[in-house]
Amino acid sequence: MDMLTLILLLFLGGAIVTWLGNKLSPVVGDLLFLATIIIPAGMFFTGVTVGEVTHLHALGLTLTWGLTPLSYLFSMIVVGLGILLAIYAVPFMKGKQKTGAFYFNFTLSVMSMLGILVSKDWVSFFIFWEIMTWSSYLMVVLNGKDVQRVGIKYFVFSAIGAYAMLMAMVIMNSQLGSFLLADTFNNFQHLTTGNQILIPILLLVAFGVKSAMMPLHVWAPDAYSNAPMAYTGLFSGALSKMGIYGMVLVMVTMINQLPEGTLIRDIIAWIGGFTAAAATLWAITQDDGKKLLAWSSVGQMGYIIVGVAIGTPLAMLAAMFLVVVHAMFKGSLFMVVGAIEKQTGTTNFTEINGLIRKMPWTFISALISVIALAGIPPLAGFVSKWMLYEALIQNNNYILVILLFFASTAGFLYCYKFLHGYFLGQEEPEWAHVKEAPVAMVIPMVLLALGNFVLGTFPQLIFKPIDAAMQFAGYDATGGRLWGESVLFTEWGDVVTLQPILYAVLAVFVFFALFLWFKGTKGTRYVSTKDISTSGELPKEWENLTFKVNFMQPFERAIEPFLKRQIDKYYTAFGNGMEALFEFTRRIHTGNGQTYAIYAILFLALLLLFRVNLFG
Repeated sequence: MDMLTLILLLFLGGAIVTWLGNKLSPVVGDLLFLATIIIPAGMFFTGVTVGEVTHLHALGLTLTWGLTPLSYLFSMIVVGLGILLAIYAVPFMKGKQKTGAFYFNFTLSVMSMLGILVSKDWVSFFIFWEIMTWSSYLMVVLNGKDVQRVGIKYFVFSAIGAYAMLMAMVIMNSQLGSFLLADTFNNFQHLTTGNQILIPILLLVAFGVKSAMMPLHVWAPDAYSNAPMAYTGLFSGALSKMGIYGMVLVMVTMINQLPEGTLIRDIIAWIGGFTAAAATLWAITQDDGKKLLAWSSVGQMGYIIVGVAIGTPLAMLAAMFLVVVHAMFKGSLFMVVGAIEKQTGTTNFTEINGLIRKMPWTFISALISVIALAGIPPLAGFVSKWMLYEALIQNNNYILVILLFFASTAGFLYCYKFLHGYFLGQEEPEWAHVKEAPVAMVIPMVLLALGNFVLGTFPQLIFKPIDAAMQFAGYDATGGRLWGESVLFTEWGDVVTLQPILYAVLAVFVFFALFLWFKGTKGTRYVSTKDISTSGELPKEWENLTFKVNFMQPFERAIEPFLKRQIDKYYTAFGNGMEALFEFTRRIHTGNGQTYAIYAILFLALLLLFRVNLFG
C-alpha cells in the first residue's frame, strides 16, 4: 500500500477508533485523538514527496492522487493548524458534551482537506469536498445557539456550491472524456465556446461559497461563530483556503485561456475588494468576539481573492503569503476567544473586561495577532498587504487599492475593540476567580502568534514553498527576483528595505523592555485599575468606569444606510417565496382521483388552445 493511501486510511480509521474510544473513557479518547492527528500528519510530511502519484482503481474508475508544489503549500496550513488545534481542543472540550463527535468530525475535516489537495481527478476532488462539507456541517450543528437556522443556511449554500461543481464535472467529462484535472485544464480550448464561459463560472461559484466571497458569504458569520472555537480556527484558517486553492487552479488554467479572462478577473477582484470593505464594516458593529472574528475572516478572505484575481506575479505572491499569514493570526485569535469562553463562560464584550492581568499569555497572543491582522510592521500581515498594494498600483488598479486601504484603516477599529473589550478597562469583582487558560491551550495560540512575528521579520522562510507553488501554477521561475519588485525586499540601497526597519523597531522594543524591567526591580508599587484619576471624585466600589455598550454607535450611525442593505433579507425573501410555492403545490395534490382528472382535462384544453392559436 502506498503512503498516501495509508495516511488517508489512518485518518479515517483513527476517526472511528477515537469516537469509540471516547465512549469507553474520555482519557482514552483524548489520547487516541491526538495520535490520530499527529501520527498521520507526521507521516505526510516525512513520507510523501512532491510529484509522487498514486492510482487507485475502484468501481470502474481510476482515482489519481499526488502532491504538487501548490497543494504542498496549502497542506502545510492544514497539517500545521490541525496539529496545534488538536492539542488545543483536548482541554477546551474537557467537560463538554459530544466530545467524541467533535473528535470524529475534526479528524474527518483534516483528512478531507488533505484529500482535496492530493486529488488529481475531479471524482476524488468531489468526494473529499463532500466529506469536508458534511464534517464541517456536523460541527456547525454540534452545539451553539439556533443550530437549526444556522445549519440550514450552511447546508443550502454548500449544496449550491456542490451542485455547481458537479455540473461542471459532468460537462467537462461529456465533452473531453476524462475526469483528470490535467486533461480538463490542458484540453480546455476543445470545449465549446459557451462551456468555456459556463464551466469557470460554475467552479468559481463552488469555490466562492467556501471562501465566503460576497454575495455567497451569508453562511460564514453564523457558521464560524456557532462551531466550537477549537474547530473554528481550522474552519476559518484552513477549510476556507480550499476555496482559494480551487480558485487559483481555475484562474491560472481556465480563465487565462479565455479572451474574456481579463474582464472576469477584474470582476472577481472588485467582488473581493467589496468583500474586504463591507465585511470590515460589519465586524466593527459586533459586540461578540465570535461574530467579530467571523466577519473579520470574511473580510480578510476578500484581500486574498483580490490578489488571486489580479493574478500578476507580485499580486499572486502577496495572496499566497496572506494565505499562510491569515491561517496563523486568525487561528490564534479564535483560540484566544475560545480560551476566554472556557475561562469565563461568555464572549460578549459588554460582559467582560480587565482580563489583561488574569490571562496575560492570552493577551500577548491576542495583541501580536491583532497587530498582524491590522497590517502593522514588523509583523507578517504588513508584508502581505503592502505587497498587495504595490501589485495593485503596478497594475493601475488605483481605485481598488483605495478601497482595500479603506478596509485596512477601518479594520483598526475592530482590532482595538477586540483588545479593549476583553483585556483593558476596569477589573470586575465577578471575574476575580478567572485564571489563565490551561497550558495546552496557551502554547498553540502563542506559537501561532509568534509565527506572525517570525515571518514578518524573516519572510524569506516561506518564500521558497511559495516560489515552487507559483512555478507550478505557470509563473516564471522567480529566483528571488519577484519579491525584489517590492520595496520591502530590494537588496540595493537606493530604496528603503524591510530588515533595517525591523531591526530598529526590535532595538527600541528591547530597550524599553529592559528599562521597564530595571524599573520594576526598584520596588514598583502595583495599584488596582480602579485607582485612577477621577477629577477628585471617588467612585463607588460598584461603579464601572469602563463604558463599552454602544461603543461604536457614532460610527454605526454614519454607516447605517449601508447596514440596512443586507443581502440576507433578499435570500430570506426568496426562500419564503419558494416555501409559499411549494406549499401551493402541496395543496393542489389532494390525493383525490376526480381532482386529478380535472387537472388532466384542463391541461389538454390548454394544449388544444395553444395548438389552434399557434398552428391554425
